[in-house]
Amino acid sequence: MGATVSELTVVSIAVAPGAPVAKGQKLAELESDKSAFDFESPAAGTILEVRGAPGAVMTSGQPLFRMQTEDEAVRHLAVVGGVPTVAAPAAAVRALQWTPRALKLAQEAGLDHAKVSDIEATGPGGRVSGDDVVKYLAARRG
Repeated sequence: MGATVSELTVVSIAVAPGAPVAKGQKLAELESDKSAFDFESPAAGTILEVRGAPGAVMTSGQPLFRMQTEDEAVRHLAVVGGVPTVAAPAAAVRALQWTPRALKLAQEAGLDHAKVSDIEATGPGGRVSGDDVVKYLAARRG
């Protein structure tokens, strides 16, 4: 969601619990006060639970789906016991957590996200957002 969007309405749900999904597959259609859009799976996996229904209003940060995946790129989205998890820092260096969009933008720009340590992470939960990557790349271009 954008920085100014605090809630979304679920227009439709395209998957059911137990369904295997591919990365990028449409899971739901959502609508804000400004637009409607498809919500796509951030990783390949299996849908465990659907927490919204058509017509439901979901607030920012509220999970819509629970899924099982082996994709380490979305580890920052893990929720255990209803509480989002944050990976423990490796040694004395805090590993940055990246949103799926940020990872995609970094890869497209030829960056190894595991080696980038000087980027400002302003996304939800202190993660690197797509906007952070855009700003970082612009600053590097000078």
